[in-house]
Amino acid sequence: MMSFCHNVINISCVKSGWSNDVRASLYSLMALIILITLIGNLIVIISISHFKQLHTPTNWLIHSMATVDFLLGCLVMPYSMVRSVEHYWHFGELFCKIHTSTDIMLSSASIFHLSFISIDRYYAVCDPLRYKTKMNLLVIFVMIFISWSVPALFAFGMIFLDLNFKGAEEMYCKQVQCSGGCFVFFSKISGVLAFMISFYIPGSIMLCLYYRIYFIAKGQARSINDANQLQIGLEEKHRISQSKERKAAKTLGIVMGVFLICWCPFFVCTVMDPFLDYTIPSTLNDALIWFGYLNSALNPMVYAFFYPWFRRALKVILFGKIFQKDSSRCQLFLEPSP
Repeated sequence: MMSFCHNVINISCVKSGWSNDVRASLYSLMALIILITLIGNLIVIISISHFKQLHTPTNWLIHSMATVDFLLGCLVMPYSMVRSVEHYWHFGELFCKIHTSTDIMLSSASIFHLSFISIDRYYAVCDPLRYKTKMNLLVIFVMIFISWSVPALFAFGMIFLDLNFKGAEEMYCKQVQCSGGCFVFFSKISGVLAFMISFYIPGSIMLCLYYRIYFIAKGQARSINDANQLQIGLEEKHRISQSKERKAAKTLGIVMGVFLICWCPFFVCTVMDPFLDYTIPSTLNDALIWFGYLNSALNPMVYAFFYPWFRRALKVILFGKIFQKDSSRCQLFLEPSP
């Protein structure tokens, strides 16, 4: 039996028909994703903020991305969880616009940060001698400013000026709009624009740069081994080269794989749905949104947990040593981190 959000059935959205057990399971799963997102990114924020040795331009970029992902888990995901499970928006039309705008802004900002991190890694691997002069503090802060401001202007401008309905106003009013709902709706034009700005352009930058990084790192490993051929022998040379190539491929594969698996399905459906007359089920769309959110939970593991300094900082935090005098001057590594 269908349950409606309001008494006037003709204009009311249909509530979720799931059983209490299914809803409890969904709430538990989504709450776990939120908890992992908050804890993981908060540890990154505390580590980089507290330890002076981590106050480097690259780490401030990672710090900013962790802040974006933390805010996404704190300000957006809890309300999205209720909407996804109940299929009913309890918080009013104005807050629906604020929530949708914040959701688009923070999700896009997280992807922008990933793109700028790929640029930083490109110069670190491909031009190490001039890396510190090219990726200085001013350049990093410009990257951070762009990563926050462009998504904010795009998201809030599009939602509050109703530009996401452009060209599909009649379709939305007749087939989609209902009382008690809060939908992320895009027309054909706005859907393509959102796809390009929030996913395709930053994603293409990441893909091209990481592809370039892999092959340059592969060439560097071969050059080093060629120079040391007389000392280590052909067999040992081949083994080290293969090991370095596998490590580079694995790291870059994880970076791109996590990003594409999490975000590609949602953005493909977003851009295709208007051209399919909005036939993609809302349940599928909700599931894909949460796949995208999952990227914010995995970002700390991919971009921070792989660094040895982060593991040492984590031990200091977990064992309470962070409250000791001069703990901020703790040596987390012997040489400057790239």
